[in-house]
Amino acid sequence: MIIVTGVVFGLGAVLLVKFGNPGNYGFCAACQLRDIAGAVGLHNTATLQYARPEILGFVLGAFGLSRAGGEFRARGGSSPLVRFVLGMAMMLGALVFLGCPLRAILRVAGGDLNGITALAGFIAGIGAGILFLKRGFNLGRAYTYTGGSRVTGYLAAAAALILLIGVSMEAGFLHFSVQGPGSMHAPVILSLVAGLAGGVLAWRTRMCLSGGFRDFMLAGDTSLLKIYGVMFAAALAGNLYFGFFKLGFANQPLAHTMHIWNFLGLFLTGLAATLAGGCPLRQLILSGEGSTDAMFCVLGMLAGAGIAHNLNAAGSAAGVGINGQIAVIAGIAVVAGIGCLFREKLVPAGKGV
Repeated sequence: MIIVTGVVFGLGAVLLVKFGNPGNYGFCAACQLRDIAGAVGLHNTATLQYARPEILGFVLGAFGLSRAGGEFRARGGSSPLVRFVLGMAMMLGALVFLGCPLRAILRVAGGDLNGITALAGFIAGIGAGILFLKRGFNLGRAYTYTGGSRVTGYLAAAAALILLIGVSMEAGFLHFSVQGPGSMHAPVILSLVAGLAGGVLAWRTRMCLSGGFRDFMLAGDTSLLKIYGVMFAAALAGNLYFGFFKLGFANQPLAHTMHIWNFLGLFLTGLAATLAGGCPLRQLILSGEGSTDAMFCVLGMLAGAGIAHNLNAAGSAAGVGINGQIAVIAGIAVVAGIGCLFREKLVPAGKGV
């Protein structure tokens, strides 16, 4: 499963670029959610509006397999509003870098060395998050919904299905870019198949990059990280085969070279993801399997995308403006504040009731 999952995500991402997605943009939970935010009108950047079927496939794939496997559970109630804020922070950090951690690896596999700087920041952010976990950070337990409230567990899958129908029919309730990255995409059916396969495999393996580094730092467990190693190798091989590989920092697709903000952007994403219990991809998968807490996090990411572009806080090929720099610093402060406030009082061994 590790090999299959890594190959599907790595080679699948390259094939999506081959058939129309922008460079190094086969899969990206953050940027593709940002495009969806534009498609539903949460921001007005005309070049970044498309309801990406890859993301919709992630949710629907996780939903379908969790239902088939009897593991779908409608649940939630673990500080949903705090998770909403953490989702906003994850997105703001990712959009300053111009990619989620998943895309950072894919960018490096395409030769974009800016991804290395960002991944270093992501790992540092996870390390900071682990310090809060060790000091008792806890957002409380989630509860399984009963009765009519169980329908809330189906909301993410229902929304994904509606958006999928809309993008397939080019429905009027969605916005579609006619130029720029939003206008560049693989055929809908290919993107959907790739997303469904990714969603099924990510659900089956519990794929999560922040969780992988967390498990390695806390227990030396490398099982999740092996998936990303295979993914990198598969994407690198695909990029070399198709001639997409271009080594360097400058003039990379959908990237900038402001290293400190690449580092701090994914530092914020890593810190927020550790406290939220999963990276952007993992939040999408959890949403599909019925977690309303993850749905609030995803809604926060959508809201964060709207804020980033409406306030000119997102990165671009020209770099990161002052608004983006302020957003990252403020985001780190807010998430660190959440880490300090939401702590259980740890009872020394032998002194509990």
